[in-house]
Amino acid sequence: MMEQNEKADDISQSITLDAVVVESGVKLAYYDSKESHGLDTALVLLHGYCGSSAYWEKIVDELAASIRVVAPDARGHGRSSAPEDEIYGMELFADDLAGLLDSLSIRRAIVLGHSLGGYIALAFAERYADRLSAFGLVHSTPLPDSEAARANRDKAVASLQESGVAAFVDGLIPKLFAKDRLEGMGPEVAWCKEIGYATAQNGAIATARGMKARRDRSEVISGSSLPVLLVAGVQDGVIPIESTFSAVNEETRKVELEQAGHMSMMECAPQLAEEIASFVRSI
Repeated sequence: MMEQNEKADDISQSITLDAVVVESGVKLAYYDSKESHGLDTALVLLHGYCGSSAYWEKIVDELAASIRVVAPDARGHGRSSAPEDEIYGMELFADDLAGLLDSLSIRRAIVLGHSLGGYIALAFAERYADRLSAFGLVHSTPLPDSEAARANRDKAVASLQESGVAAFVDGLIPKLFAKDRLEGMGPEVAWCKEIGYATAQNGAIATARGMKARRDRSEVISGSSLPVLLVAGVQDGVIPIESTFSAVNEETRKVELEQAGHMSMMECAPQLAEEIASFVRSI
């Protein structure tokens, strides 16, 4: 089996990545479309757990036609480095993002996060509100883990320790897709597994612990005056619509995608791209 970086290099061939070492010492790989289109803000797309920037490959070209798009690999994922910390708190990920934006001289951004990426987006909005033009969640929630979910994080850690990343990813990925469309999404499921295999074992474990420890950030949304985008999949078996829409403010746009489970960037990429583009145009 290939080492993590070799797998990630192979996966990233379809999306060109650069890398930078941020203040924390973490090497972050990232996609950057670079063209600003005369705008003073960039669109940042944060991937989910055991994913990478490659999750966004179906929509980055369309979005990059009108705004600068940056999509990093989170610490422990893809081609980014994986510090040996026992827990990756959402605040650490947020600080990594701030360091990346500094390195790219991006003062303000629209930060949208998928699943884990949504938790990071909320932590970033809490710590760096002055760096935001808007933010949002894609199949994510501001709510903390329930007791059952926290127990499942412990099971994930145990599985990763006992069986490794590949076996864990093989079990995880099919659960992220809408059940009634899973059979027809074979190539997308296989691709997401390949992306997941590049996750560092210690990174996956530390991230699971960080998600378990995260707190309620509903007030980050309800107390904000910024535009907020909330995208939910009608067939999402991981994060139900009501959890995604559990906190809003006066500037919130709520979107329900009928064909999506937890992976709209794979399941219905054109619709997700248009919803994001429309949100960006409205800001």
